[in-house]
Amino acid sequence: MIKPNKKLVTALKIIVSAVLLYFVFTKINYNDVFDILKKTDPLYLSLATLFFILSKVISAFRVNLYFHQLNVFLTHKSNLKLYALGMFYNLFLPGGIGGDAYKGYIIKKEFPVDTKKIVSVLVLDRLSGLLLLFIYACLLIIFIDVTFIKNIEFYAIAAIGLSTVVFWFLTKKFFNYVLSIFWKTFGYSALVQLSQLVSVLFILKALDFDSNTVAYLFIFLISSIVSVIPLTIGGIGSRELTFFYGAEVLNLDENTSISISMMFFLITAMVSFIGIYYHFKKPKLQTRP
Repeated sequence: MIKPNKKLVTALKIIVSAVLLYFVFTKINYNDVFDILKKTDPLYLSLATLFFILSKVISAFRVNLYFHQLNVFLTHKSNLKLYALGMFYNLFLPGGIGGDAYKGYIIKKEFPVDTKKIVSVLVLDRLSGLLLLFIYACLLIIFIDVTFIKNIEFYAIAAIGLSTVVFWFLTKKFFNYVLSIFWKTFGYSALVQLSQLVSVLFILKALDFDSNTVAYLFIFLISSIVSVIPLTIGGIGSRELTFFYGAEVLNLDENTSISISMMFFLITAMVSFIGIYYHFKKPKLQTRP
């Protein structure tokens, strides 16, 4: 059962998502958006989906690295099943038990691991992903030809090194037990976000958009960071709002921007729905010797 306070939080998130979506769709021509989506090239869309799945597989490997540091030696197969179920819970059952919370609960239930440590590695897993989103966004700033963006190029490049160093020192100070895999998880995170950027590139190709590619990728990275803020259901609404205002600020077409956002969400939802199988048939966790 969901506690009353959780029900209230869920209801508020649904309301915020609905309000943000309503606001965005009052600002654009949704008929034009749907016309754009109807012309989607299935081949490029399939490639976009493939690279999105690849990003999630790599992400699952990353979190398993953290588990291994806690002496929870899940096989990659078992971990992938648990990860798929977590994706389903994150998107489709946000008012109940979230995907990360469920993974932490199961690991704690099945293995003699400290609760604080399992929570910590799940948080670190998320932060590692956010760090690379930020780094890629800073890198793309170099290639965006907009005056006020050009004025912050130096600061963006400096922020890449600073954010990495700060994250390393925080890991060393508070989570020293996973410091040995810092650069491995950093590398996995780089591959995760790169795979998602390639996925968005194929979405652009599927929608037949060939101009301002870097700017749209930049907005996607910013929207991914914003969508992590727990104010909406699965980032619905906040991602679209970011795409809308990002397009406005960078002088891009708002309808195109929203189309990209919607297509990425549809791919996310389709892939996440695979996890429903493990909702009804809970995965048995196996460990390697």
